Amino acid sequence: MVPTRTEPLDRLRRRTSEKWGAHPSDVLPMFVAEMDYPLAPAIAEALHAAVELGDTGYVNPRDRGAGEAFAAFARDAWDWSPDPARMGITTDVSVAIVEALRRLAAPGDGVIITPPVYPPFFDLVPEAGARVVEVPLLDDGAGYALDLDGIDRALAAGARGVLLCNPHNPLGLVHPRSELERLARIVERHGGFVVSDEIHAPLTHPGVAFTPYLSVSDAARAHGIAAESGSKAFNLAGLKAAFLVPESERMAELVRALPEEVTFRTGLFGLMATRAGFAESREWLAGTLAAITANVELLEALLASELPGARLRRPSASYLAWIDLRALGWGDDPAVRILEQARVALSSGPAFGREGRGFVRMNLACAPELVAEAVSRIAALLRS
Repeated sequence: MVPTRTEPLDRLRRRTSEKWGAHPSDVLPMFVAEMDYPLAPAIAEALHAAVELGDTGYVNPRDRGAGEAFAAFARDAWDWSPDPARMGITTDVSVAIVEALRRLAAPGDGVIITPPVYPPFFDLVPEAGARVVEVPLLDDGAGYALDLDGIDRALAAGARGVLLCNPHNPLGLVHPRSELERLARIVERHGGFVVSDEIHAPLTHPGVAFTPYLSVSDAARAHGIAAESGSKAFNLAGLKAAFLVPESERMAELVRALPEEVTFRTGLFGLMATRAGFAESREWLAGTLAAITANVELLEALLASELPGARLRRPSASYLAWIDLRALGWGDDPAVRILEQARVALSSGPAFGREGRGFVRMNLACAPELVAEAVSRIAALLRS
């Protein structure tokens, strides 16, 4: 597979989205989860055709094209066949999470999250009226895993459900099927629920098996609902489209009961792009994953040679690298020093929870030259 090439740097700097618009031009932006690759041709063609037609109105909730494309992708990639007729649509995965939690958790109920984890999780739970219960991932020094015994104890102590990150951001951790099966048994025993954020699933690396939570058992299907989107896989965050995916009648009723405006706030362009992505852009996605995994290998080599005190555990999904800089002695939030002195913008580890102190997250969906330049700039701090 030929790796997808990124846009030229001068062209990227003309973008106005957060990644390229938030910092001065002397900063290498490698923080927020946006890609530097051009749009997949089929997506660009679909959007150009819509503009040509003036097709810029409201979404048609009866158009199942995007859901059918996602379901076909899920069947071929993960051997999972969700029903497009049951899916709900909304603006993005965060909204899907909040709307699901509002209906599954009563005000003040505890919802478990597993830090270090995607920073908005800390805010989405209280936005839904619930209360965050932290059960950090287990870290044995070689790898991370869900603390299933800790989740069991938290549910026994009164927490109502779990907000699962699957694959797990910022680690690129793909939870094994066996762990998800056990999680489903634990949640079922306590009469709880799971909302599974699977936005990074299409970016699972070659040779790694991703398991949708709703595919693991009847129990998972009964108490779980998934939040899915093409926004990370195809770089569509600004177009606003995501799915709420149920597999049980209980969860399908939750989707049917959503306020009409939750659906109508979805972006029409987002649905068009999502359909074109999942239905017509799989070769582009494979090339993009080839470019990302090559950058992971490059980063591993550069850290070993230029920043031997840094530690990377190879991700199995997405284009985000979780880098341990604690050995360098740069404090709880080394991203601050790196931005100020090396002019590289990384995501701050502590934003992902207390467990992120001393870590940074680096976006690798960029040209390999930018990865090399970023590591070179950071390594220069050691020499200075």
